[in-house]
Amino acid sequence: MELLLWIIIFIVAMAVLIKAADYFTDSAEKISLIFRVPPFIVAVTIVAIGTSLPELSTALMSVFRNASEIVVGNAVGSNIANVLLVIGISAIVAGQLKSKRSLIDLDLPVMGMITVMMLVVIWDREVTFIEGLLSLLTYALYLFYIVYFREKKIPLRAEKKIAKDLKKDVDQVATESKPKLAKDTIITVMIFIISSILIYFGARYTIESVIKIGAILDIAASVIALTAIAIGTSLPELIVSVTAAYKKQYEISLGNIVGSNIFNALVVVGAPAMFGSVIVDDLTFSIGIPFLIGAMIIYIFSGISQKIHRLEGFMYILLYIFFIGKLFSLF
Repeated sequence: MELLLWIIIFIVAMAVLIKAADYFTDSAEKISLIFRVPPFIVAVTIVAIGTSLPELSTALMSVFRNASEIVVGNAVGSNIANVLLVIGISAIVAGQLKSKRSLIDLDLPVMGMITVMMLVVIWDREVTFIEGLLSLLTYALYLFYIVYFREKKIPLRAEKKIAKDLKKDVDQVATESKPKLAKDTIITVMIFIISSILIYFGARYTIESVIKIGAILDIAASVIALTAIAIGTSLPELIVSVTAAYKKQYEISLGNIVGSNIFNALVVVGAPAMFGSVIVDDLTFSIGIPFLIGAMIIYIFSGISQKIHRLEGFMYILLYIFFIGKLFSLF
């Protein structure tokens, strides 16, 4: 009975966390544009970070709840799920995913280098304050590159469309009466505050339930982090990528995963280290990391070939099933 209760709490907490992150991102976008932050900046920062808020919030809460082994397990598991599960399903839905030259020349090499950096950071089985700070500074450098290089040289259609849609929404509100604008602004700020609170409680009870379920079933918390939490926190990426694949917007489907994996490798791993030492458990190190390396190599090679066929998508899914099987010692 106790197990069932904590499973229900876990599912509800994850649902609240993901939905609250969605509302948080929405309201943050509108507030930024109301205060005249350039739409492109909003698109490549708030929108990009928004889909990874569940990973970040659960990672921070893990440190606060003295379960830091969940942090790296969550980041590694999410990155594996993003590639093998999300890209696999997207390829099956689309029939064939086609990548653009910009993804091959810039995004995939950057993702590969940052993945290597994360592996170097966690190789001694611990993420220290200095390593976490270095990771966050690297992400700041990445954002600088995104804003000042891509905006001038190769703006992505997804980023331009998001920026255009956001600006249209705010401009429409701005053309209405001032009382109406003030009322809408107050509502947006209230949604921002309430969603922030819900993110906190969603993350708190997600981690609390993981610890309890692990104790009841005698399963390491890192196993749940690599599987249930990783899949749950990857749902925003899954929805975005599969929807984009169905609409034949392949660069959104593929590029979304690149941005999310970079955020997970640098911020989800680095930010919690600002508040305490982050430990890498044996299972994440022995099973998670080899599968992460394999997933990254497969994704980069798929990018080089510029096509991911439906059959490859099924292979991605089979590899993910094999990964889950290894975690639970089924193979």
